[in-house]
Amino acid sequence: MKSLEELKAIREKALKEVSIRDNENKTRVLVGMATCGIAAGARPVMNAFVDELAKRNIQNVTVSMTGCIGICRLEPIAEVFEANGEKTTYVKLDAEKARRIVAEHLVNQKPVTEFTIGAVGN
Repeated sequence: MKSLEELKAIREKALKEVSIRDNENKTRVLVGMATCGIAAGARPVMNAFVDELAKRNIQNVTVSMTGCIGICRLEPIAEVFEANGEKTTYVKLDAEKARRIVAEHLVNQKPVTEFTIGAVGN
């Protein structure tokens, strides 16, 4: 950096990039990626969500990782948060189930109830 103007330009660029990542009016998918989730196979699940959304060019869904969701015996776990605040928790996932969730829930707005926490049996 050679000037204050250059620093301001860098700051403005960074602020614009942060606003691009804003989750307002977007559906969010959180994948449990603590050690329990990773050990159970969460990494391929997360990759499947990201790849399938990219393949379908879906822009209104963000995928991110979180720590332990708290029900380790049901890992891998993903939670879908709709823009309206509604949450669906999917458990015992694999990559194929993640792709199906994208197709049915995220594209067609029909949750895959057979993969949800209530359907799997606690």
